[in-house]
Amino acid sequence: MDTDPGSDRAPADAAHVVLADDDRAVRTSLERALGLEGYRVTAVADGAAALDVLREVDCDVVILDVSMPAIDGITVCRVLRAEGSQVPILMLTARTEPGDRIAGLDAGADDYVPKPFDLGELFARVRALLRRSRRSDDADTDGSVPITVGDLRLDRSSRRAWRGDTELELSKTEFDLLELLAMNAGIVLDHTTIYERIWNYDFGPDSKNLAVYIGYLRRKTEADGASRLIHTVRGVGYSLRDEATA
Repeated sequence: MDTDPGSDRAPADAAHVVLADDDRAVRTSLERALGLEGYRVTAVADGAAALDVLREVDCDVVILDVSMPAIDGITVCRVLRAEGSQVPILMLTARTEPGDRIAGLDAGADDYVPKPFDLGELFARVRALLRRSRRSDDADTDGSVPITVGDLRLDRSSRRAWRGDTELELSKTEFDLLELLAMNAGIVLDHTTIYERIWNYDFGPDSKNLAVYIGYLRRKTEADGASRLIHTVRGVGYSLRDEATA
């Protein structure tokens, strides 16, 4: 296991990041950069070691490379979710096909960053994951009121959602996005607003991140022939509304 040069300078209450990447150069540079940003970092070289660490210590964010020996990042993600862990997971991937990225989201990841990545963007996504995680931990009393749009129901206190009688399996990011759209049902939210509310960062017009998550939510909310809830307003953004009353 690697030792981060900046971790010993981080305060005891600093957010703890577990990083798993088999590329030593990437792991070392990212470990150092995270340490200098003030995070406590535990870095490992494969998925098996990551699972060992995550079963022994508490952490605030996990950063997983998709392609690793022994156990890959997607498998680590599936195992963690199967064991009930809700820790925010950010996937690093050199794969550019949407299907490869969706596989990580399907396994329970909350976000992904393609390699090569910009450190500023990666740090912004880590900060956004931490903020969303803390908001869910400190949910106010309004979170006890369910949100209902047609046959879609969201329980904000338990962060669970159903379409009819079918529960939707959603990652933290997916739930946050669906919640934002449902709370503004019938209103068109532009791309910038959604990026700033969900990621706290506008990745610009060339980013496909939002489109991937919208597509993924549609797959889940429209399963088994269910009607469309999330509608695209071309050139503007997205709106959630019950098609039966649209």
